[in-house]
Amino acid sequence: MFRRSEPTDCTITWEGEALPARAGESLAVSLLAAGVTAFRQTPVSGSPRGPLCLMGACFDCLVVVEGAQNVQACLVPVVPGLRAGIQRGARGFGDEA
Repeated sequence: MFRRSEPTDCTITWEGEALPARAGESLAVSLLAAGVTAFRQTPVSGSPRGPLCLMGACFDCLVVVEGAQNVQACLVPVVPGLRAGIQRGARGFGDEA
């Protein structure tokens, strides 16, 4: 899907797996470049969703970042060692992050 024009310079952890990334690029771009296309599961059917707009307007790239739920991956800059995972369903009131 995506091909990098520059070499990677760090790694991030997605669902427990180390993936190559570049510091400063968006988490969504790092995941897409690593072949990840499903970023979240819908609350009702559990259908996979991935980024659509890559500019923070659509909310289809919601992920869990460092334990915080409902984070837009397209707006998160990569830092070395960043830990993220799939957003499963909807966060309920009072859920732990």
